[in-house]
Amino acid sequence: MALDTSPALQKQVIYSVYLRAHSEEGSFRALIPDLDRIRALGTDIIWLMPIHPIGVEGKKGSLGCPYANRDYRDVNPAYGTMEDFRALCGEIRARGMKVIIDVVYNHTSPDSVLFHEHPEFFYRNADGKPANKLGDWADVIDLDYRVPALWDYQIESLRFWATMVDGFRCDVATLVPLDFWKKARAAVAEVRPGAIWLAESVHLSFGCYARRSGFNAVRDSELFEAFDLEYEYDVREIFEQYLRGEAPLSAWMSALNFQEAVYPENYNKLRFLENHDQPRFASLVSDERALRNYTALLFALKGTTLLYAGQEWENTRTPSLFERELIDRETGKDLSPLLSRLAAIKKEYFGGSDAFWARADDAHELAVILHGRCRGVFSLKGASASAAVDAPDGVYENLIDGSPVEVRGGRVFCAGEPILFALG
Repeated sequence: MALDTSPALQKQVIYSVYLRAHSEEGSFRALIPDLDRIRALGTDIIWLMPIHPIGVEGKKGSLGCPYANRDYRDVNPAYGTMEDFRALCGEIRARGMKVIIDVVYNHTSPDSVLFHEHPEFFYRNADGKPANKLGDWADVIDLDYRVPALWDYQIESLRFWATMVDGFRCDVATLVPLDFWKKARAAVAEVRPGAIWLAESVHLSFGCYARRSGFNAVRDSELFEAFDLEYEYDVREIFEQYLRGEAPLSAWMSALNFQEAVYPENYNKLRFLENHDQPRFASLVSDERALRNYTALLFALKGTTLLYAGQEWENTRTPSLFERELIDRETGKDLSPLLSRLAAIKKEYFGGSDAFWARADDAHELAVILHGRCRGVFSLKGASASAAVDAPDGVYENLIDGSPVEVRGGRVFCAGEPILFALG
């Protein structure tokens, strides 16, 4: 782990905002009236998806993708001015939250300021043309980190933003050299001590594919040298196999235990049910009781919790990255009270050095969690069944809803609602 990673991150909640989709106005200042509600969910950190100008050349859709960055040192005029952005940052901090922004350092749009000023900073294919190394990313061209001057430019950009924000979510961080990230972290610390570094590490299969193709792809265990937390994509594919019925629940639980076995004691994986690249979870799990169980399990896992705006209203449609599609606040559903309660439990009971263990009852699809002094039972089909738990017999309080939880003969009965209780 990075030597100065804060253990407090393990107890925190990140709320991800795509400004284009968040409000009718879709601007920096339009987010301000919603900050109190977001804070009430238990949010500690607001992650703003890319705020920079978007490239026009090769753009996808009518508005372009925010991850096709045209200028690292300016804001998207559709969102407002730099003064507006600073005002938003101030309002976020005034409510006791921090703000991190997306930085896309693997590639830029083909018409980026950086390509215009420094074409030597870019990767070239066999024909000598600017290109991307992997993936069907027609709207971007990759940077070439074999060029030392590129490092200086990128680090100075980070230092510029660090005067305003509390950290960075680093897009496809796996494809950028680890030594760059380590140097950048040290340089940013001079401007913003304690800055938060979140890596979008890639799916296990993609990282292996990149290395087989002869390109750099930093392993998750290595990324922790520079980052405070990283995506849980190393086990996501197993989770998705379980959701599709292609693997038992125990396979996912075993993968979580493998993380506990191989990473440093205070490792921090970003835990999520959905994000801007994944389907809305409510589109995959429509049963209300099952959804509550998955949501409670999310908070009980070891690591920082991510909520993607709209998740609280059980949105089923992921907003397009290339068009203007607002999140739906009128679903008639609202998980906000549950999310707030789970965030409070997380802050009070879970810590970075806590022991973690997960196991499954495949027959009844119950996930059983040991996390520090807490025990959890989650019925992922919303069905009633009993489960073995590592807890002395007795009556406990369900931290989620205050109901009694009786352990008898080392087993607890789950009536289909999530259970989370503490020992002693």
